[in-house]
Amino acid sequence: MAGAAPIPTERDKITDTGARSVRSYDAISREEPSAPPPPAIEYDVERVEKVYKKLDLRIIPAFWILYFLCSAIRSNIGLAQTMNADVGHDLVTVLNLTPRDISTALALFYVSYVIFDCPSNLVMSRLSPRVWMARIVFAVGLIGASFAAVKAAASLKFLRFLLGVVIAGMWPGMSYYLTLFYPPSRTGKRIGQYFTAAQVSAAVVGLVSAGFQLVDTRGGLYGFQWMFLIYGVAAIMVGICLLWWLPDRPLPPGQKRVRTGFGKWMPKTPEALTGEDALIHYQDLKRVYHPRPWTLRDLLKVLIDWRLWPLTLMYFGVVGVGIGTQLYGTVIIHGINPKFTGVQLSLLFAPIWIMDLIAILLVTPISDRFHRLRPFFFSAATSIQIAGLLTVTFAPTSNPWARYGGLLLIGFGLGPTVPICMTWTNEIFQRRHGEVGVAAAAALVSGLGNLGSITTTYALYTGWPEDAAPGPRQYRNSNLVMIAILAVSIVSSFAMFIALKIFDKPSEGGAGSADGAEFEDGAARREREQRGFEGMWWNKRS
Repeated sequence: MAGAAPIPTERDKITDTGARSVRSYDAISREEPSAPPPPAIEYDVERVEKVYKKLDLRIIPAFWILYFLCSAIRSNIGLAQTMNADVGHDLVTVLNLTPRDISTALALFYVSYVIFDCPSNLVMSRLSPRVWMARIVFAVGLIGASFAAVKAAASLKFLRFLLGVVIAGMWPGMSYYLTLFYPPSRTGKRIGQYFTAAQVSAAVVGLVSAGFQLVDTRGGLYGFQWMFLIYGVAAIMVGICLLWWLPDRPLPPGQKRVRTGFGKWMPKTPEALTGEDALIHYQDLKRVYHPRPWTLRDLLKVLIDWRLWPLTLMYFGVVGVGIGTQLYGTVIIHGINPKFTGVQLSLLFAPIWIMDLIAILLVTPISDRFHRLRPFFFSAATSIQIAGLLTVTFAPTSNPWARYGGLLLIGFGLGPTVPICMTWTNEIFQRRHGEVGVAAAAALVSGLGNLGSITTTYALYTGWPEDAAPGPRQYRNSNLVMIAILAVSIVSSFAMFIALKIFDKPSEGGAGSADGAEFEDGAARREREQRGFEGMWWNKRS
C-alpha cells in the first residue's frame, strides 16, 4: 500500500525516511492521482543551512567570476575615454568621437538590452539554464574582444548594440537561476555576494587600466585596445568552463536526468547535491522540483500584474544612477579637478566601488533576516545616494575633496539597492506566479528599469552639452535629474509596501508554485516569519 512515511524522530533515520517519503510520493503520483501528498518532513534548520552553504560553494564563485568579467566588458568603454588622453591615445581622440557619439553608443547598449532581456530569460526557463548562461558569457567575451578592432564611430555603436543583445538576460537570469536552488527570502544575501563582482570590477578595472596605459602602443595596439582584447578573451574561456562548472536545475531524488535534443551534445556536469543533502533540499524546496509548465496565458498574467510597475520604478532610479556613476565616474572626477591625470582618475575611481562593496556585505544579509522590511532598507540606501549627489553638486568648488567625498557616499548608497529590488521581485512573483513569474518579472523589472540607464547615459553629463560646459555649475543639472529619479524610487518602494498590505492577503500555501499548496515545503513554512537575528553568533543557544 502506498502510504505516508513516518516523521523521523532521530537524525540517523533521516536518509531512510526521506527516501521512503520520495518513493511514496512517486507511487502516489502514478497510481493514486487523487490521493493527498505525503506529510511534510521537518529538518533541523542548521542542517538545512549546511545544504545551502554547500550550494553556495558551487554556484556563487562561478556567478562572481562571470559577473566580474561581463561587468568589466560592459563598462570599460567609460575608462577608455580617458586612458592615455595626455598623449592623444584615448578612445575619443583615436576614433575622433563627439560627445553625442559617446552618449549614443552607451545608450544603444541599453536599448537592445531592454528589448531582449525578457525573451532571453524566458528561453532560459525553457532550456538548460546552465547552457544558456554559458552561451551568454561566451558571446559577451567574443563581442568584447571585437572592440579592439573598432576603427570608427559607426562600428563602435554597432558593437555596443550587439553587446546589449548578447548580454541580455544575464542579470535577471542569475536571479532566476538562484530560485531553482534557494528560497527567495534567502536570495538577497547571495545576489549581493555576486553583485560585489560589479563593484570589485569597477574598482579593479579602474586600477588595472593604469597598467594598460603603461603598455600603450605595444604590439601596435593602444592601451584601451589591450584592455578590450584581454577582458574579452578571459570571458570566452570562462563561458566554456561554465558548461562543467554550473549545475543543471535539480531533479527529485532517484530521478535520472534524460538528455534530449541539443542537450545530447552538451558536456555533462555533476549534480548540485547527492545523497542525504539532495533529500533534504527536496523536502525544503519542493516547489522547484514540481513546476507546472507555463503557457502564454500564464505569461500574460505576469505581464498585467500591477506589482511590476512599482518594482520597475524602484529599479529605474537606482540602476540609472549606478550606471551613470560607473560610466561617467572618471568624467565627473575630472570635472571636480581638471588637473588630474588619466592614471590619477583611474586610482580615484576605485574607492567609489569599494564603498559600494562594503555596503552590500553589511546590508543585504540583514535585509534577508528582516525580509518583510525590504523597502525600508532600500529607501535608506537610496537616501544616502541623494545626500552624496547633493554634496557633489553644492560643495564649494574650492574644496574638490568634499565633492569627491560625495561620490563615495553615492557608492555606499548604491550597493544594497539593486540586490534588494531583485530579491523582492523574486519573493513577490514566485509566490503568485511560480517559475514563469520569476523568469518574466525579473527580466521585465531589470529590462524596463534599465530605461533609467538610457536616460543617464544618453541625456545627461556629456550627452547634455550645455550642462557639460566647464565651470562651477558643470554637471549640476545632470546631478539634480539623478536626485529626482532616486526620489521616484523611494516613493515607489513605499507605495508598493502599502499596496501589498492592502491588496495582498497572506498566502496559505506559500509554495511559490503554480500548483499552490500541493507542494508546500519547509522553506515556505519558515518564510511566514522573519528570522531576525535568531541564529547569529551572539544569539546561538548552547
